[in-house]
Amino acid sequence: MKRAADSAWAPLAARVFRALWIAQLVSNTGSWMQTVGAQWLLVGHGAALVTLVQTASSLPVVLLALPSGVLADRHDRRKVLLAAQFAMLAVSAVLTVLAFRGALAPGPLLALTFLLGCGTALMGPAWQAIQPELVAREQLGQAAALGAVNMNLARAVGPALGGAVVAAAGAGWVFAFNALSYLGIAGVLLLWRRPAVHQPTGQGEGVFAAVQAGRRYVRHAPGVRRVLLRTALFIPGGAALWSLLPLVASRSLGLGSGGYGLLLGVVGAGAVGGAFALPVLRRRLGANGTLAAGAVVFAATLVVLATTRLPWLAAAALLPAGLAWIGVLSTLNAAVQQRLPGWVRGRGLAIYLVVFQGGQALTAPAWGALADGLGLTVALLVGAGLLVAGALSVRRWPLHSVDGIDPSLSDHWPVPPLVFEPGPADGPVLVSVTYRVARENRAAFSDRMRHVARSRRRTGALSWGLYQDGRDPERFVENYLVASWSEHLAQHHSRLTANDRRFEERARALLVAGSVPEVTHAFDATAGPVVTAEERDTGEAGVPGAGRPSGPRPEPGG
Repeated sequence: MKRAADSAWAPLAARVFRALWIAQLVSNTGSWMQTVGAQWLLVGHGAALVTLVQTASSLPVVLLALPSGVLADRHDRRKVLLAAQFAMLAVSAVLTVLAFRGALAPGPLLALTFLLGCGTALMGPAWQAIQPELVAREQLGQAAALGAVNMNLARAVGPALGGAVVAAAGAGWVFAFNALSYLGIAGVLLLWRRPAVHQPTGQGEGVFAAVQAGRRYVRHAPGVRRVLLRTALFIPGGAALWSLLPLVASRSLGLGSGGYGLLLGVVGAGAVGGAFALPVLRRRLGANGTLAAGAVVFAATLVVLATTRLPWLAAAALLPAGLAWIGVLSTLNAAVQQRLPGWVRGRGLAIYLVVFQGGQALTAPAWGALADGLGLTVALLVGAGLLVAGALSVRRWPLHSVDGIDPSLSDHWPVPPLVFEPGPADGPVLVSVTYRVARENRAAFSDRMRHVARSRRRTGALSWGLYQDGRDPERFVENYLVASWSEHLAQHHSRLTANDRRFEERARALLVAGSVPEVTHAFDATAGPVVTAEERDTGEAGVPGAGRPSGPRPEPGG
């Protein structure tokens, strides 16, 4: 019998996760109602303007996700989320007032939609990053699937409801509901007594440096890069459906706003129903099989939409598309979350959101232009071709397995034994580690150190090298450069993971029996040599101009 903990719905047993999930469902429903209202107001202005609604919603993520990721990693994520909710509430209120006054021209509509997208960009990394605080790590996959279920439940209800409201009473009422929907999430967050968690503040690290640290981590994390590649190969073709469906509804199927909302609702219903089948499918197909199958199903849906003029047939094709969408997105989302350590989780997820939302934002105008230039049928068939090509590429570029990955913190480096007190900004710092490796292990040692190199670079090294002594072939020297002393202390106490420790232990298992690596820390001397406390007290520094300012020595563990 299947254990409750293994159920697709197990994360809902966590009280805060459940409350946020319900509040998010209301908010997502409002967002879909708002999207239908905005798109339908622009249907008569041409394909390009209709697809720009998606661009206006997604482009802010491309522009702001990385700074938002820095905020999520360096500040209280609960407060970041609250700020985003109240900002979106204010923008939605303006949108509502303009709609009721009849002053909502295409320009202001797209501008306000862009500002709502800015709020989404602000909350995205923080929302994703708090998930490991709400559910157990082994339930992150289920939590990601439930997030997709949430979005698609809202898609099943919101568009149909929004279309009916727009047809009956006008777009102003859907904008008003969306404004009020943000209060639910804000209320849950205000009542949440978030437990104390270690969240580095990035002392001495500017925003640009923090962004660079996030980019550096992803650059040297092959598993995360592969998730981004798979996302980039799926999203452009997948975005064709969301960009062109309003035009399919109005031009090909002859439907009004209510009919368009029902089509979106069918996609959502398919995704919700698919949530029950997804655990079984994932066990049978695996992560990569799920990605390939999802892309093929989505491509088949686009082919049907390109060739049919029958609303019932289009709706039948959209039902499995919902399952495909939730399968692909939950697989990618879980894969990236399982690989990111806490100190860089917000920034890593921000980069994922840039690829995901950026792919939609940048391709939506292209689909509109293609539909205007070559026709709606051609645009849909091109999207299907891209999805099939992406499915075929899974064999060449599969997701890496997450088996054995442990991103939990590992504070296993000893405090550096120094004779002077460097300040946090002192640097750069050259760290040298000397190893003695037996002759028969030298090739294997060099190979295993490649994984150590990635670890050093992910956690802060600007450069890295491994050298073999020309006079003593058993002596190897590892050198890596870190920007500052505070960056190196972060490596010691808040950035290394259990995986990093395992890579080091595998390499050190090849050392000469009884030998211990020797570690030295050298500081930039171009501004003058530093002076030890003893030299300063006795006046024996002997170097004119020596004694550059240094801050207090950081305490171990911080």
